[in-house]
Amino acid sequence: MFIILLKFSTNKENVKDFMKAHGDWLQRGFDEGVFILAGRILPEEGGSILAHNISRDALTRLINEDPFVKNNVVVAEILETLPAIADDRLKFLLRK
Repeated sequence: MFIILLKFSTNKENVKDFMKAHGDWLQRGFDEGVFILAGRILPEEGGSILAHNISRDALTRLINEDPFVKNNVVVAEILETLPAIADDRLKFLLRK
């Protein structure tokens, strides 16, 4: 499982120019079953995504396709985590 931090960069003022394309990119990640949660980092520092069912290399390629990343609106940091304990509702995230 991965936690992706999308922290605003020096080109933050152009966020509105790429918001629609970023939303479309996010939806693609959800449609492909990779993204399971996305939201803002408060206070207005960027966004975060939880991802699974993908290799780190494939995720890196996917993140690099994000219009926010491509246009330096955000800088992405990928954190890989190996969940060991989960609430029953999240057991699907545990490796078997």
